[in-house]
Amino acid sequence: MRKIMIFQHVGHEPLGTLNPMLKAAGFRIRYVNFGRTPDMIPSLDGYSGLIVLGGPMGVYEKDFYPHLKVEMTLIEEALKKNIPILGICLGAQLIAGVLGAHVRKAPQMEVGWHDIHLTDHGKQESFFQAYEQTEKVFQIHQDTFDLPKTSHHLARSSLFEGQAFRYGEKVYGLQFHLEVDKAMIKRWLQRPEHKQMIVDTHGESGSEKIMQDTLTHIERSLELSRLSFSKFIEIFQLPERPILLGSEHGKPSRD
Repeated sequence: MRKIMIFQHVGHEPLGTLNPMLKAAGFRIRYVNFGRTPDMIPSLDGYSGLIVLGGPMGVYEKDFYPHLKVEMTLIEEALKKNIPILGICLGAQLIAGVLGAHVRKAPQMEVGWHDIHLTDHGKQESFFQAYEQTEKVFQIHQDTFDLPKTSHHLARSSLFEGQAFRYGEKVYGLQFHLEVDKAMIKRWLQRPEHKQMIVDTHGESGSEKIMQDTLTHIERSLELSRLSFSKFIEIFQLPERPILLGSEHGKPSRD
């Protein structure tokens, strides 16, 4: 049985739609919840893949959240092993940071349902083969990142270039949340730490508007989730071929 490690930062951001898909594909799932055990130093030995989920902290807050340093070291290790890696929101930002990209607080937030637009690379990408040129996806973030220099830029939005990228053959970073379902979104909108973000971006009635939009867009999002994550699971069939990284984050090179 293949094992996959999940880096989780807050309890209300689980695997979502990915969970049943990974189980159906025969994976043994191990969560490492750094929100509960911030001093944990897990080992990737014996693991076939890594998924890094979202969270409220920023990559630039490593001194305040030391576990981010641990995560980045383990992401670098996973890159060297060339095992499949998926980063969602903060996870994508951490991968980008390891690859040398600048991660920073954005001048504005994306909260709710927003359009993403596939790039020319994105149109040819199997992960996005079921997508139209423009699709509505769920967003909730206040940070952004530059595209790693050696990555393929797959999607952008009107506010941020960094919406999706691929590094090598097995590493994907997604700024948006494909893993959500209606129940997850409803819980997120009720979180105290999200309420001010919603008011700042949508006004006092923002939660109601986002839930109305959710009823409109969630079925398409779930369809895209199934199709995209199926492609990610297929990556585990690719042969292993190590990627050599420099001694410091951000200086990757391939044989």
